[in-house]
Formats: sequence, structure tokens, C-alpha cells
Amino acid sequence: MIIPKEQLLLSVILIAIMMVIIIVIKKAIRKFSFVQAIEINRRKVIFNICYFVIYLIGGFFLALIWGVKFEEFTIFISSVLAVLGVGFFAQWSLLSNLTASFILFFYHPVRIGHRIKIIDKDYNWVGEVKNITAFYFFIKTDAGENISLPNSLVMQKGLEILGKEEVQENSEVVEETIPTENEELL
Repeated sequence: MIIPKEQLLLSVILIAIMMVIIIVIKKAIRKFSFVQAIEINRRKVIFNICYFVIYLIGGFFLALIWGVKFEEFTIFISSVLAVLGVGFFAQWSLLSNLTASFILFFYHPVRIGHRIKIIDKDYNWVGEVKNITAFYFFIKTDAGENISLPNSLVMQKGLEILGKEEVQENSEVVEETIPTENEELL
């Protein structure tokens, strides 16, 4: 068996370039997240998206290095995108939730750990944002309920960001008072 030395060398060079790019992007994201005060969960998602894009581009170049013809590759990619397009169109809510999660994650002021009130005529949801995933928005209400809402629904509702110490008068949480030592003696 003959080992194609040129293709092997180009593959090693490409992998080395990808590793350097990953290191540079890691440093840039850490610096950016420190300056912008981005939480660690969001930083992990940004890392994963960057890794995915780098590996996708690297895979494309590896395919070209190893002799996959560009015409065949574009036909393959267009076929995959057509199947994905039909699948996403059939599941339109999935695509809208993914889009809404992107908007919530990067452009909405609500962050994990914020206290919020969802403005809705039927429900009085006040609580803390526990997680924002690709499809769902998780809240733990002041009443102790764990609520998950689709991201597209969260984008349709109004949100009020509350302060950490702010307590709503409509909240169902009842605070118990514990008597102090002086009160017990009386």
C-alpha cells in the first residue's frame, strides 16, 4: 500500500492550524467573556459553537485534501441541507425554538440567575431563571414550582426583570417569622 505523503503532510498541517486557531479563539472568548461579564454556562455554549464551526471547516478542507471532488461535495452538502430543510419545515416549532434560544442567549437582557416576572393575563409566574437551553426556558417560581417554557413562547410574552431582593405582593410564598429570644420571654 502506498501512503500519499503530500496528503498526509497537508492533513497534519491543517490539524496544527486548527489547534492554533482553537487556542487563539479560547483566549479571545475568555477575554471577551471577562470584559462583558458572561456567565460560565454561556461561555461553554460559545466554545461549543466555535468548535463546531472550526471542525466543520476543517472537515471540508480535509475532504478537499484527500481528493473529494468539489462538485461531488457540493451535491452531497446540498442533499443534506435539503433533507434538513424539509425536516425543519415539518417541525417548524423546533426551528422557531432554536431561533428564539439564539436571540434569548445573545441579545436578550435576561440571564441565568435573574429574578423575573412573566407578564401573562392567565398566570402569575415570578421566580428565578434556572437555565436557558436550545429549546426550553426553565424557571423556579417563588411558590417552588419548576416551570419549563418553550423559548418561542418566552419571546412572545413580556418579561419584567426584578431585583434580587424585590418581592412581589402577588407571590404565594409566605414567610414564617421565628421569634427571637426576647420575644420568647414575653
